Amino acid sequence: MTDESDSPGLIGRIRDKLIRSKQEWAAEGRLITGRPDLGHVNRLPPGQKEVKNWPVLDLGVQPDIAPEKWRLQVVGLVENPIALTLDQFKALPQQDFVSDIHCVTSWSRYDNHWQGVSSKALLDLVKPKPEAKHIVFHAYDGYTTNVTTRVFADDNVLLAHSWEGKPIPRDHGGPVRVIIPDWYFWKSAKWITRIVFHAEDKPGFWETRGYHNEGDPWKEQRYS
Repeated sequence: MTDESDSPGLIGRIRDKLIRSKQEWAAEGRLITGRPDLGHVNRLPPGQKEVKNWPVLDLGVQPDIAPEKWRLQVVGLVENPIALTLDQFKALPQQDFVSDIHCVTSWSRYDNHWQGVSSKALLDLVKPKPEAKHIVFHAYDGYTTNVTTRVFADDNVLLAHSWEGKPIPRDHGGPVRVIIPDWYFWKSAKWITRIVFHAEDKPGFWETRGYHNEGDPWKEQRYS
């Protein structure tokens, strides 16, 4: 017997409902306090609350990528485009980072322990061309999001395969996800499979649906 919850039609309706609700948040300006912390004085950005768990948020689909099937392509305006298996990715220099998570839906989680490949190591490997000012992350579920190359090059940005000493679980973006801790977490794409360097900015999934093009939590850059 087929489980109706697995049917493409139901999954599509769930996805559409989630997207509509988030677009409504953007249209209403929900959660914005109007009191930005411009000096990053407080650890907790305005409008956020600390949680101890790690809530699961996605577009209603959680890709199930077998580790041996996972691939990462880094292409576009780079001198050395690459395509890596998970074993090749883990053979690159590894780093351990500790950082906070700030989700646009108003929760923050402190002191997350990550392991993976730093963005700086990846940039050193692919060597972006001078005109490569922008990046688009592509995920296995079709999700995209954009950042500048400058943001991606920050010291605390990571492509992580482990969290709290264990492989990142599927529902949180494993085998590998992006971690950009100084921005709202929708910029930290789950299930990453492709990174493309561009000369021009190319807004991603949420950025074309009412969300801010950047996403600094302390400036409350939730929506456009």
